[in-house]
Amino acid sequence: MIVILVIAGLVLLLIVLLVATYNGLVQLRNRIEAAWAQIDVQLKRRFDLIPNLVETVKGYAAHEQGTFEKVTQARNMAMNATGPAEAAQADNVLSGALKSLFAVSEAYPDLKANQNFLNLQEELTATEDKISYARQFYNDTVYKYNTKIQSVPANLIAGPFHFTEREYFEADDDSRGPVKVSF
Repeated sequence: MIVILVIAGLVLLLIVLLVATYNGLVQLRNRIEAAWAQIDVQLKRRFDLIPNLVETVKGYAAHEQGTFEKVTQARNMAMNATGPAEAAQADNVLSGALKSLFAVSEAYPDLKANQNFLNLQEELTATEDKISYARQFYNDTVYKYNTKIQSVPANLIAGPFHFTEREYFEADDDSRGPVKVSF
């Protein structure tokens, strides 16, 4: 009788462990989805600010058409990106184009003093900070998730229930170096 109770207790303990592990994996997977949604929200905000910023600069620097086109193309590419890898690559191109746009603004003192431009620049800078934080949170969550699905005993559950590794939101090699601006 005692042996049966011990075996039943061990089976119950094993079931509780399996359920808790599965629920932990689901929670981390959902946290990754939520973190990606936060990145998406901040990128959307950034995409909405960019046309206003470009239009403001255009009024002062009409002959800088190439820079405006690069920013617009980079924005469109970033808006159409899918998945962390493609979004990261497009985001890096957009960041470089925005740096070029801000470099153009340096050549126009009247523009730098324009309150609308300053407000847009400040709002974009704040958004960039939020994007950076959202990326960091996303990558931290992906790290925890990927580590958990590779660790015992979660890896015994992860495989059969199709919990697969997630991609990090990584900068490409070009965005790690200095920005090249030419006029």
